[in-house]
Amino acid sequence: MGLAMGGGRGPDVRLRVLEAITDTALRDLDLDKLFEVMVWRVRELFAVDTATILLLDVRGEQLVAKATSGLEEEVFQGVRIPVGTGFAGRVAREREPVALDHVDESTVVNPLLWERGLRALLGVPMVTQGEVVGVLHVGSTTPRRFADEEVDLLQLVADRLAMAAHTHRSRSERAAAAMLQDSLLPGLLPTSPDWDLAARYVTGAESGVGGDWYDVFDLPGGRIGLVVGDVAGNGLAAAIVMGRLRSALRAYALEFTDPAEVLGKLDRKATHFAGHGMATVAYAVVETATGRMDLALAGHLPPLIAVPGRETAFVDAPLGPPVGYGLAITGRRSARADIPFGALIAFYTDGLVERRELDLDSRLETLRRVVTPVSPERACVRIMAALVGDRPATDDITLLAIRHKHASEPDRAAAPWITSTP
Repeated sequence: MGLAMGGGRGPDVRLRVLEAITDTALRDLDLDKLFEVMVWRVRELFAVDTATILLLDVRGEQLVAKATSGLEEEVFQGVRIPVGTGFAGRVAREREPVALDHVDESTVVNPLLWERGLRALLGVPMVTQGEVVGVLHVGSTTPRRFADEEVDLLQLVADRLAMAAHTHRSRSERAAAAMLQDSLLPGLLPTSPDWDLAARYVTGAESGVGGDWYDVFDLPGGRIGLVVGDVAGNGLAAAIVMGRLRSALRAYALEFTDPAEVLGKLDRKATHFAGHGMATVAYAVVETATGRMDLALAGHLPPLIAVPGRETAFVDAPLGPPVGYGLAITGRRSARADIPFGALIAFYTDGLVERRELDLDSRLETLRRVVTPVSPERACVRIMAALVGDRPATDDITLLAIRHKHASEPDRAAAPWITSTP
């Protein structure tokens, strides 16, 4: 019979809809159960034959059927509708209610809708915090024109569902990003008689889990690969890009010995496949037997070298554009230097030194002064105390330190270190 807005029933129906979306019992339901309850209530309150909720996927490109009453096949068959295509896709693109009084292949892309015999459809966008998160639509198997108040009331329901979906997705994405980050960061770092390592990773208080990472891995020929990277953005999307870049870099590291060539391949891969995944990366390869280090930088701040008896300095190395910058840079260059006995190298991401209210050069100078040729663990403690202290960082922080042990033995001949500030 539909929502009878005339004859004095309008206010009563409006009250029933408001009661349905403000029911305190709904707060205790998980999202799937909430959707299940609400599509059933919508179908009853609006006297329709179908009620369906579709949510945008992580990429924001397709609508995925998540809950329905009367069109169960949409969920069971994993229906996906590209944004901008068909009925629901149009609602998501235009961010406005859309009503149809003619349902066939010319107006909708999902054949289930006209095969079910629907004659009329009303869809409204699920919007929260200025972002579309999905679409709620209802359908009738009898000819029907939805009144303006019906549109307004269905929009109220959609707004309530959008808030719940956004909250659930935010929590889920934070948890998923944290789990992904934890699974990809190294556990116990490798040690050897001549080399020792330590690291820190701290999630930014404002950004949440992001795309910072560090990696340490053994390579053929007694070499160690050292990586510190920072993907632009934060959250699950950044963590996914980080995971892909990390895996790709490891694969290229087995094929190519020059860090610059590895970053060139990584850049090509990120530019071609990722599209929106830009990252700064510092990648070094250390020959454990000789103490020689080859280093390449892709838009990343240079590491520091602390050698006993010398002034701590930023390692001088060519600075190329970030990976995934969109240029697929060729001809990247690496620098080569020796790490004498007792020397410490400290890699880091910009979250360690950047603060909105403080000058970057002064922060880098503070870092340079505090990095000394001590054990990596002790170095990390000192660096974090001086640069972080008791104030939470706004951005993710990654710190990786490696030291050539046996400082009591004579230093090997070292290539001149050119001190420079980035």
